[in-house]
Amino acid sequence: MHHYMDWDNARFFLAIYQQGTLRAAASQLQVDQATVGRRLAALEQSLGARLFLRTPTGYVPTPAGELARQAADRMEQAALQLQRQMQGVDERFSGTVSVACTDTTAVHAMFMVLQKLHDAHPDIRVILTVATQFTNLSRREADIAVRTVRPANPDLITRHLARCQVGLFAAKSYLAARGAPEPNTAMAGQDVVIYQRSVVRYQKDALCDEPIANARVVLEVNSGLMMLQGVRAGLGIAELPVHLAENDPLLQRVWPRVSRPYDMWLVLHSDLNRTARVRSVVNTIVQVYEELFPTVL
Repeated sequence: MHHYMDWDNARFFLAIYQQGTLRAAASQLQVDQATVGRRLAALEQSLGARLFLRTPTGYVPTPAGELARQAADRMEQAALQLQRQMQGVDERFSGTVSVACTDTTAVHAMFMVLQKLHDAHPDIRVILTVATQFTNLSRREADIAVRTVRPANPDLITRHLARCQVGLFAAKSYLAARGAPEPNTAMAGQDVVIYQRSVVRYQKDALCDEPIANARVVLEVNSGLMMLQGVRAGLGIAELPVHLAENDPLLQRVWPRVSRPYDMWLVLHSDLNRTARVRSVVNTIVQVYEELFPTVL
């Protein structure tokens, strides 16, 4: 009897393992429930082992199932890697490239990138995903990401794009009505707009290192553009990227000498670096950031 697992069955096995029920696995794989049950039975028969215990709450992996998961995980990694490598030998300037970034990055830089790219390579289709949470590049949720945190994963190529600054801003109308905050009062008497905890996990209760203990938090947002709009609407003071806010006619900088630096990184999977279409998107992003943030020597 040959004990082996082919990749097609492994896909079904992983779906049951991750989802815990045949029905959920079937909807993830977009097949009917009977097919999933049949594939599992065939797999268990070919391996000569029970992979799951059927319990009232769902399918629980047996010790054999845990071993099978390790093998299936490796197969999935290999299949995804093969897919990336096949794309990596593609020299055509056409096809799709998925890009992930925040909404403020999209508005400030990415549409300039897309314009340039489309002029040069009109057959490249970009799938743009604007998200507040990090997309997972190794699971192929995006080919390229532009983000403010440098990832630690060694399979990812990381390139520094720009060093930026945030400063304190408020609407001119807000400052006219409320006056500027006094330093070292923890923003007493002021209204502030901040990020939701879930977005910025390491958020200190401060704006540009000035504590906000005495301020009134009027709005918590999950997006940089919403923060900008909240400040423009006169709701309060917030930390905004200087390049986004300094030329806004409705806004005025509070304490212009106070700022905080952060970095922008371009991240992509090393397997994709050789694809013509991905390389062209990367080069265009780098070029636009060099124009927007010229390095001062």
